[in-house]
Amino acid sequence: MHAWPASEVPALPGQGRDLRIHDTATGGLVTLQPGPVARIYVCGITPYDATHMGHAATYNAFDLVQRVWLDTKRQVHYVQNVTDIDDPLLERAQRDDVDWVKLAERETALFREDMTALRMLPPRHYIGAVEAIPGIVPLVERLRDLGAAYELDGDVYFSVESDPHFGEVSHLDAAAMRLLSAERGGDPDRSGKKNPLDPVLWLAARDGEPSWDGGSLGRGRPGWHIECVAIALDHLGMGFDVQGGGSDLAFPHHEMGASHAQVLTGEFPMAKTYVHAGMVALDGEKMSKSKGNLVFVSRLRRDGVDPAAVRLALLAHHYRSDWEWTDQVLQDAVARLGRWRSAVSRPDGPSADALVEEIRDALADDLNAPAALAAVDRWAALQQERGGEDIGAPGLVSRAVDALLGVAL
Repeated sequence: MHAWPASEVPALPGQGRDLRIHDTATGGLVTLQPGPVARIYVCGITPYDATHMGHAATYNAFDLVQRVWLDTKRQVHYVQNVTDIDDPLLERAQRDDVDWVKLAERETALFREDMTALRMLPPRHYIGAVEAIPGIVPLVERLRDLGAAYELDGDVYFSVESDPHFGEVSHLDAAAMRLLSAERGGDPDRSGKKNPLDPVLWLAARDGEPSWDGGSLGRGRPGWHIECVAIALDHLGMGFDVQGGGSDLAFPHHEMGASHAQVLTGEFPMAKTYVHAGMVALDGEKMSKSKGNLVFVSRLRRDGVDPAAVRLALLAHHYRSDWEWTDQVLQDAVARLGRWRSAVSRPDGPSADALVEEIRDALADDLNAPAALAAVDRWAALQQERGGEDIGAPGLVSRAVDALLGVAL
């Protein structure tokens, strides 16, 4: 599966700072100090509907992580999956009477278009669950051979009790885990399981559903969590720098994935840092495909909204905060974009050297994009009030805003 084209990241004078970011697993800020190649895995979409603002906010957060790393002169090895086989996709295909493969291909293509328009840097490896199945089957077989998996009516489940570190990503109690498992794709009430929290690794073939050769597992399809584990281990290995996604993935998805990988390899942890973005609401409720309260990136683009304004609307909120999309949020972003473009259109302006360092400092401080935006606002206001004599300043501001914030002026 191919990703989307990369936009050029302008080079800036000087060098960026190491990133301090909130780690869900420790509950505090940690300073990321990757090697020459920083490794990050961000969980991708289940392609049964278009990219909404909740998706965009999450991918914007991890795009900032990449940009901070690139500014420190590191390379970035970014991997993202596509869950192109799962219950929600099959249910939507049945509801709309469309082929599930065509639905997945259509929505993945639209996602690529949205990411390109928003100038999100693409992953080096963009892997679908279906193409990962040949690598998933041996992992499930190995977990079974290790005694960490068991069969139930043809399905294969992972035993969470096989990992002594289970629970160390989300730090939730058993009751909270059980509730979230039921809400987020698990089946805690299925009888016969050793532990209600045990997640499925391999789902035996069902009538009328797609299935694949699972070797000794029989025909079927993979569970959600083992998909990402197989892809991450194949392309990044254990102990990669950041596992990212929305806050709703901390449990069960990242918790379960960590346990799968840790039992498989005997190493700990799967990822050095677990970073989670907040949720975006509409009309008082979290945007959700199941609820249908969505604002789609593609629809905004069709309505003529500049993608740079959409990106500024996202950047106006700290990545870890939960916030609400409103018409005013977009209007403010459109107005800000206009002010910035007006400011950099002049032939000279106030010196921008200090501004570049302010943006760097803000982003290195737990991706404080609102503070970075405020710094650019101040420079643009000075430009409007009195201008300046630095003929290189507007160009430097344009390059810095593009390189560090992903906004093309």
